[in-house]
Amino acid sequence: MKKLAIITTHPIQYNAPVFKMLHERGVIKTKVFYTWGEAVLENKFDPGFNKEIQWDVPLLDGYDYQFVKNHSSDPGSHHFFGIKNSTLINDIENWGADAVLIFGWNFISHYKCMRYFKNKIPVYFRGDSTNLQRSYSFFKKYIRSLFLKYIYKHIDKAFYVGHHNKVYFQSVGLKDNQLVYAPHAIDNVRFMETNSMNFRIVYNIPSDSILFLYAGKFEKVKSLHTLIGAFSEIKNDSAYLLLIGNGPEENNLKNFINDLPSVIKNRIRVGDFVNQKEMPGLYQSADVFILPSNSETWGLSVNEAMASGMSVIVSDACGCAVDLVEVGVNGYIFKHSDPQSLLEKMKYFSEKKIAKSMGLLSYDKIKTWNFESIVNALETTI
Repeated sequence: MKKLAIITTHPIQYNAPVFKMLHERGVIKTKVFYTWGEAVLENKFDPGFNKEIQWDVPLLDGYDYQFVKNHSSDPGSHHFFGIKNSTLINDIENWGADAVLIFGWNFISHYKCMRYFKNKIPVYFRGDSTNLQRSYSFFKKYIRSLFLKYIYKHIDKAFYVGHHNKVYFQSVGLKDNQLVYAPHAIDNVRFMETNSMNFRIVYNIPSDSILFLYAGKFEKVKSLHTLIGAFSEIKNDSAYLLLIGNGPEENNLKNFINDLPSVIKNRIRVGDFVNQKEMPGLYQSADVFILPSNSETWGLSVNEAMASGMSVIVSDACGCAVDLVEVGVNGYIFKHSDPQSLLEKMKYFSEKKIAKSMGLLSYDKIKTWNFESIVNALETTI
């Protein structure tokens, strides 16, 4: 049985089930090396949410893992030298890895592993970068291209998540025979199961209203002002907007809403971060999910919303848009940072039955975007 060492910074709710499934199926033997170090379990502060976050789903159950000591003076995934592991290469060699799978190159330890293991054992890579919203001068674009081509020459194959990610890998010099499709996925089963939590009751939203939902971090890049601006132009008194999350833009958003006319702000609700176990109930309580981001490599919240049977509206700056949104079938794509473009798409959902019928098509489409597809890609490639 081949042994695959998986190198990633910290436990993530979207990756842990994949690691568990790989272990349970037993086609390849795996061990996950968490390079942030065990301290990541103590530091729960998430700057995106601007608060401490403790996920309520298991992230370390059912697979073999090791927290590698991190010697960085400023540990974290926010900069290149935040992941610095002096023993990582030796740990992987001592375990007897036949191949390595590296999540992200932009940490010094991950980059060193790529260089060290190249031409010794197969080096595989997982990342979801895209070229969306990359506005560089010709000179900077040329230098960046040379740099990235140098980086990626140290890998043998990359597992791409969707169309824009594949185009990115091709642009940095990888050939088609070096690219393996392994779609971005979430725990579809958990989100497809009926959840009894009704957030309409929690936030006093009429059951017969059209409810637009955003759930995630309150950051500038999420462009929530665009969403609020578009919603404020909807003349349908039975339309409501629910914003769920926390983050550095929270006070600005609340002040922006407070300055709106009463007839509009009375139909907008803002609520705190909702943890994983309650998320299916949140999605199932609403009709249309909107991801208005100015830049998003993918947008796994769209996967979650679709698995929960929701119609979706996604900005063209989100990597998932061209893969997951069939325009006029399960949702719409709008031009990012353009409230008028978003408003036009929101107006299509004048009745709940329209959102419901399109949501059923979302539900059917997302079924193939699952953890099994990722595991199958890994098992047949390694």
